[in-house]
Amino acid sequence: MYLPPAMPRRPAYPPTRRDATVDDYHGTAVPDPYRWLEDDRSDETAAWVAAQNRVTAAHLDAIPFRGALRARLTALVDYPRVSAPEQRGGWLLFARNEGLQNQAVYYTQRGEGGVPEVLLDPNTLSPDGTTRAAGLTIDRAGRHVAYMVSHAGSDWQEIRVLDLATRTHLPDEVRWVKVSGIAWHGDGFYYSRYPEPGPDEGAFSSRNDDHQVYFHQLGTSQADDRLVYQDTVHTQRFHIVGTTDDERFAVLTVSDRGQGKDGNAVYVCDLARGGQQFTPLWEEFDDQFAVLDNDGDALLVLTNRGAPNQRVVRIDPLQPDESQWQTVIAERDVPLETVSVAAGRIFAQWLVDVTSRVSVHALDGTPLTDVTLPGLGTAVGFAGDHDATALYYTFTSFTAPATVYRYDVATGASTVWRAATLPFDPEQFETRQLFATSRDGTRVPYFVVSRKGLVLDGSHPTILYAYGGFNVTLPPQFSALRVAFLEQGGVYVQANLRGGGEYGEAWHQGGMKERKQNVFDDAIAVAESLFAAGYTRSDRLAIQGGSNGGLLVGALMTQRPDLARVALPSVGVMDMLRFHKFTIGWNWIADYGSSDDADGFRYLYAYSPLHRLQDGVVYPATLITTADHDDRVVPAHSFKFAARLQAAHAGDTPVLIRIETQSGHGSSSLTKQIEEATDVYAFVFEQLGVPPHFAA
Repeated sequence: MYLPPAMPRRPAYPPTRRDATVDDYHGTAVPDPYRWLEDDRSDETAAWVAAQNRVTAAHLDAIPFRGALRARLTALVDYPRVSAPEQRGGWLLFARNEGLQNQAVYYTQRGEGGVPEVLLDPNTLSPDGTTRAAGLTIDRAGRHVAYMVSHAGSDWQEIRVLDLATRTHLPDEVRWVKVSGIAWHGDGFYYSRYPEPGPDEGAFSSRNDDHQVYFHQLGTSQADDRLVYQDTVHTQRFHIVGTTDDERFAVLTVSDRGQGKDGNAVYVCDLARGGQQFTPLWEEFDDQFAVLDNDGDALLVLTNRGAPNQRVVRIDPLQPDESQWQTVIAERDVPLETVSVAAGRIFAQWLVDVTSRVSVHALDGTPLTDVTLPGLGTAVGFAGDHDATALYYTFTSFTAPATVYRYDVATGASTVWRAATLPFDPEQFETRQLFATSRDGTRVPYFVVSRKGLVLDGSHPTILYAYGGFNVTLPPQFSALRVAFLEQGGVYVQANLRGGGEYGEAWHQGGMKERKQNVFDDAIAVAESLFAAGYTRSDRLAIQGGSNGGLLVGALMTQRPDLARVALPSVGVMDMLRFHKFTIGWNWIADYGSSDDADGFRYLYAYSPLHRLQDGVVYPATLITTADHDDRVVPAHSFKFAARLQAAHAGDTPVLIRIETQSGHGSSSLTKQIEEATDVYAFVFEQLGVPPHFAA
């Protein structure tokens, strides 16, 4: 194995205090000796973080090719990138990154023939480029755009408003926003927020309870905003209001995931008829409903009620009984992933073995045509006004960068609107889709990306990436940063495990709660399929995942420590007995279950990565990544897992934790993204014993 000169493989870890904390779960005593690391504001935790970062930095700094790797990653991502425009109020709104800008810059232009002008440059909002802008929404009149700002990667957001004509900010500013949309109605908008926290409240405070909906009128103070909806009994529910394209209907969506419910209720208010109260469209929480838009007096709704692969139905708000629903787009044998209503059409995006197909329908559901896509990959877009004559979408795959296409509604033709010019040749790589057989016989798809002409001799350094949860689909997506691994002979594998949305709700439920072990079995089956096919072997395999995917990596390395040489859990959910006690972790009970329930405790305890670790076991070389501003999966998960793994690991490979500052649940700027990718790839190359050819 390649090792940097004179550098020990196993560093001297900072001492981590153990205490006598023990919890009783339904008669089972469970020690939690690192409970004190949950307090991210204590001096002791801060000292531990600093000490761990010093050890990690010393190890990574000593890798001789790290500087050259960073330079290569920087060069690979240095090309212009643009998003698909969205039409609203006569404007086209899109984002563009010239190459190395920390944040993409937002542009608008008047119609298709207009000249693009900078609307908002988020890079000017903070000195280090870690302030992000998102959710830009133009009002119906085309006079204002509201957007959300987050700082240092936090999930907490502020809403600000720009005048489109003058491109100047209005004095309006709305704070304490989280899990919210921006829904315009006239000269104001609906939004969701939590109560302002007290001065002594930290990341684990109760301010993540009591989610409220307000209406903000432009030109007024937030203190004068009108409370639209509040539920003082069910304080862990989410409440989000949207409006239809014509702003006639306000739609309130309510979820109760903290009680283990994976669906949502829907309420409607007919604003055009002077409605003041929300009336129920559907009041149960077992099925999913999304109001797409209205067609006159009726609503078009995407739902999995009675259709695990989803369908579109028409519901009259005055007669919402299920017996009165009319099917607009029927369920098929493949999942209906997303639906948009624009240009007087319905655009339905289907998944066929995890790749996009798009069909176009009249508002009554009559099939009109299919969109001819450039190949097998992922299409995203088709958003715009009802009277738009053209729409835009982005198409990408593992080997094709995001290209923006203009879709002519009248002719059905797609033409390139913006294409990327890359600083490398993507034609040297290829993608294959293969299938593994899981323990219970389930067929599990996965993509393999590599150089063309790869010899299947089992020698190739390989990264296996997966997620497997929350109905999330991992489609083909391009990454310029990934090319740095591929061009060194690496193989990138993306697995589509149960728990995701790749094959509809049945696929999702197959990896939920007491069936979560299916997800881990699926990933193991993919890895073993790679070995059998000759792509790689266990000592050349790295397993990678973030968030719920970090949990996946933690489960794999504790259940099958022999499966891979390297483990890369990022912002992972590692303490499955206490995840619901931090920030909005209770929202995940719908997918995971809860240790407060005896049955939930039983299956969560059986695979919880933190609790599965055992002394004296040789685990993979591990680089854990997290961030100090992650208020979604709080860093305590990674802190406790790192401390326990360092104590348990009997091997001589390193167990490191990299704790980013001024970042949250994912890198908060391109600079930080490059820095993290540099460290992760450097660690992988080093530990797999395959230094890149540009090594110093």
